[in-house]
Amino acid sequence: MFKNHLKIAWRSLKKQPFFTFLNTFGLAIGMAGGLLISLYIHDELSFDKMFADADRIHRVNADIKFGGEARKFAVTPAPMAESVDNDFSEVELVTRFRTRGSALIRKSDSEVNVKELQTTFADSTFFDMFGIELILGDKGTALKSPNTLVMTKTAAEKHFGIKDAIGQSLLMNNTETFTVTGVIDDLPKNSFLREYSIFMAMAGYEDSRVVNWGSNNYQTFIKLIPAANIDDIQQPLENFLGKYVIPGVQQFMPGITEEQFKAAGNHLIYSTIPLTDIHLRSDRVAEISGNNDIKSIYILTFIAIFLIVLACVNFMNLSTAQSLKRAKEVGIRKTLGSNKTDLIRQFLVESGLVSFGSLLLAVLTAIIALPFFNDLADKDISIPYGNPMFWLLLLLGGIVLGLFSGSYPAFFMSRFIPVKVLKGTSGSNLGGGNIRNGLVVFQFAISVFLIIGTLVVYQQLKYIQNKELGFSKDQVLVIDDVYTVGDKMSSFKEEVKKLGFVKNATLSSFFPTPSNRSDSTFAPEEGATEQENALSMQTWGVDYDYVSTLDFKIIAGRDFDRNFKNDSTSIIINESAVATIGVSPNEAIGKRYTPDMGSENPYYYKIIGVVKDFHFSPFREDIEALSLRLSDRAGSMAVKLEAGTFTNAISSIEGIWNTMAPGQPFDYYFMEDSFNRTYEAEQRLSSIFIIFTTLSILIACLGLFGLAAFNAEKRTKEIGIRKVLGASVGQISYKLSVDFLKLVVISILVSLPVGWYAMNKWLEDFSYRIEIGWWVFGLAALLAVSIAIATVSYQSIKAAIVNPIKSLRTE
Repeated sequence: MFKNHLKIAWRSLKKQPFFTFLNTFGLAIGMAGGLLISLYIHDELSFDKMFADADRIHRVNADIKFGGEARKFAVTPAPMAESVDNDFSEVELVTRFRTRGSALIRKSDSEVNVKELQTTFADSTFFDMFGIELILGDKGTALKSPNTLVMTKTAAEKHFGIKDAIGQSLLMNNTETFTVTGVIDDLPKNSFLREYSIFMAMAGYEDSRVVNWGSNNYQTFIKLIPAANIDDIQQPLENFLGKYVIPGVQQFMPGITEEQFKAAGNHLIYSTIPLTDIHLRSDRVAEISGNNDIKSIYILTFIAIFLIVLACVNFMNLSTAQSLKRAKEVGIRKTLGSNKTDLIRQFLVESGLVSFGSLLLAVLTAIIALPFFNDLADKDISIPYGNPMFWLLLLLGGIVLGLFSGSYPAFFMSRFIPVKVLKGTSGSNLGGGNIRNGLVVFQFAISVFLIIGTLVVYQQLKYIQNKELGFSKDQVLVIDDVYTVGDKMSSFKEEVKKLGFVKNATLSSFFPTPSNRSDSTFAPEEGATEQENALSMQTWGVDYDYVSTLDFKIIAGRDFDRNFKNDSTSIIINESAVATIGVSPNEAIGKRYTPDMGSENPYYYKIIGVVKDFHFSPFREDIEALSLRLSDRAGSMAVKLEAGTFTNAISSIEGIWNTMAPGQPFDYYFMEDSFNRTYEAEQRLSSIFIIFTTLSILIACLGLFGLAAFNAEKRTKEIGIRKVLGASVGQISYKLSVDFLKLVVISILVSLPVGWYAMNKWLEDFSYRIEIGWWVFGLAALLAVSIAIATVSYQSIKAAIVNPIKSLRTE
């Protein structure tokens, strides 16, 4: 019987090549889009699950409000790990990371440095915590001794080969010597340690042994014993404020109590987050690596579902539209003895055949599109050809989609009454017009919603790129690792400034684009030990040319000046810091603050200037209080260039670098590029929106095109009569198109409020954002109507220009 159903299904599909193509192609586009997004989502959800006992590993977080600033940290004080280990029997293991960023590394007998982009100190429990095995070395001793390190396989091959790695001496940043005691495999790309290649022994980092509860710099991970519940340690962990922190900060604020701390509006709450939740559910200060947002996964999930449902709806729509053509076939088969169940089976086999063909086409499309999708999503996703479960799920998905898509047409057509369909009566009602119209509305409502989403994301990105930042990022070249020139840093800067195409240059480790950050708590000269007067600020070390090079706007006071010897004990603050103090910018000038709270003889910084607020954090965050102070320590140099001189400038500066820092890598980037990388996630989301919105519109248009063709064919004789009676081509085209346009208008009315609500929720993540203008909805509606007109008009005009003699000759 099944073989017979298969033969009939194949013949039926061959008889209608146009509609078979529309169904197969539309379903394949939806499946391919859904498959690509599913691979992406699977990769995102798999982060950090490869580690042994990942479900028992948690990170300790800190939520702190103090000195007028509320911040959420992914780091905790150095003694946190030991205290948790001692206080909780539920904790099996603890380990810490103290990230150090990039490092220049060379063999002890070489003069040439090689840059490793991410390095970190790690406790020796690191291997047991995450179940990491060493290719070479003994994990029991690998990170036990000071000045030892473990490196990844790729890093070892880069420096001296894996076999020769153990026992090698490496000079780091031209200052510290480390011995290699182990080599591990490269860490997976879907792990939080994916960017790290060098792990140095925490035993050699002196700060890690200092009991300082006022400084948060360490990523602290805990592993619970198998039977433990993380909720059992949450409340005791919150009690660390009174048990450890308050006693630990008495030297800064003598006599302070937990009650006084909280009464002043401050808080400090320690909490935990599962390791496997960090990548998608954590966006805190000092994350160990870049994370994604669970909201983007929800958005992509909805888009994938929309695509697949659109394709299925398309199939249902076109199949039910074809019901008039097949009505007599159903009537004859019922007359000859076929029952309803047989007919349902027959139509489901047809839909299954289309679904299977679509699935093959979808997999082929996904294979071809995957490299482009990886570039778009910044991923390295591959199709798991060797995984039987993947193919089983894919096959089951195809079967389910086939049954889902074909179920309504199958049940719908199997209900035809033979007497009526063979007599030709009630033919106009057989096609299920109301349901088809509802499906068209559903399709276009989703398409309009995605158009609105695309426009809003694009506008927010445009707003970010064009908003006044408060500093100049254009034509600014940043040269990294300038400390490698040693005591010739100032000379290097002056030599660069002599170049004709260089406007100015400044040395610092702190820039408004992603770079180092440093927090300090200041207290005023009056009431230096009173927490109510504390002021928490970012503190950046800069030189005399910093403000002028980056074009900060001074709104009160003055810039640093070499003619003022006391400027070494002066600071410039921003408007947000002034607002926290509670005075006007001019009133802030001359006030003195100390970061040396609790000292018997504190040193003070005098405020000499106020700069207009500038954006140094993502637009999702408010501008924080900040201070600039003079410092002769720097990690980078920013060079302001004349427009159009970049190639010559880079070449000339590199020449000076090679003379003053031979053997050191010349590493640079443009500040504008660094700024843009901050919003890569939003840019990727915008691109994904555009692509999949286009696909959804294409699917909707395929369905509308097929329905328009069917409608024109069904009304052939009506069109012929109208032409004979004098109707023009334009009038007939309008008559055929207007019904579809009404459906599009309804879909617009349905999708506009939904789009407005959803995109406003997305924009809530940004402290600085656009207001969604009416024109966004107007443009989305206009695009939807234009696309519908373009899709329907071809079939309408084609039907309108047919000679009426051909359409009426059978009458």
